[in-house]
Amino acid sequence: MELASPDGLRLNWTHQGDNRDLLKLLPNDSVALSIWSPPYFVGKSYEEGLSVGEWSALLHTVIAEHARVLKPGGFMAINIADILAYADESIPRFQADVVSTKRSQVTREQVLQAKSEHPAMNRYELAALLGCSEQTIQRRLDHNNVRGGKYKAQTRVRTVAGMLEEFSLESGLPMYDRRVWVKDPAWANSRWHSLSYRSVDEFEYVFIFWKPGITKVDRTRLTREEWVEWGSRGVWKFPSVRANDDHEAKFPEELPRRVIRLLSEPGDLVLDPFMGSGTSGMVAASLGRDFLGFELLPEYVALANQRTQTQQGSHEPDRSVDAEEQPGAA
Repeated sequence: MELASPDGLRLNWTHQGDNRDLLKLLPNDSVALSIWSPPYFVGKSYEEGLSVGEWSALLHTVIAEHARVLKPGGFMAINIADILAYADESIPRFQADVVSTKRSQVTREQVLQAKSEHPAMNRYELAALLGCSEQTIQRRLDHNNVRGGKYKAQTRVRTVAGMLEEFSLESGLPMYDRRVWVKDPAWANSRWHSLSYRSVDEFEYVFIFWKPGITKVDRTRLTREEWVEWGSRGVWKFPSVRANDDHEAKFPEELPRRVIRLLSEPGDLVLDPFMGSGTSGMVAASLGRDFLGFELLPEYVALANQRTQTQQGSHEPDRSVDAEEQPGAA
């Protein structure tokens, strides 16, 4: 049977709209767990037109509203990459002499010296003098092998964790924990290979924040094996979603499954204010939790509701073991 929250929001459903507006409709102290992955500000289509300032303000507002809607003792889990990169004209341009792409050993300095010693020579004559092509002469003069000299403003790189912690602590939600999600080594054939020395992210974080209050700690939520394998571990290893055919950045089901089982109980309300394709709601339903999803784009709202409705009526209880079987039990 469909449920409705006191304010009229339909439970176990994804609602279309701006999450900053929809969050205001939730009652105080109503959400046991909020799990979400915001836009990473990496150029996805749904981030189009969003400035870094607007992106930061969005996260700030959403986090601040959680201080009201979370139950005392409840959690907010944010999955995000820890590196943010964006254009910033105040940062000096990175000048990279990409020697690995040079087919000629003639340097810019040699070209400039020859040009100084023979000012009347054109590039063809300089090329004959130096034993290279006229294209090489032009490339050296134009800085074509020095990356950054002919490109747009330098990219600013900053970490995200400190910003999230600042926003959360300001809202009265101190950091409780963090997990590192190591994804599959999918980058071997990646188009993201770069001529710079920067790495390609192979991991993301799950930052967990807590609303002060009494938190129920129940070690029977997981089996002994699960506690050993991942419940008490700071590093989680499982693959990402490779076939993002209907959404650009799907959750792997294992990510919300672990967080929901660890930080909530059957019957709790789980919120995802950036619902996307509906994975967190689908997993919440399968684990016997109620859920609410908020999503801005209508096409993703339809996708999320289509996926989550398949789970309605098929709740699967969490596995558990007797207390005496738990690690550290008397």
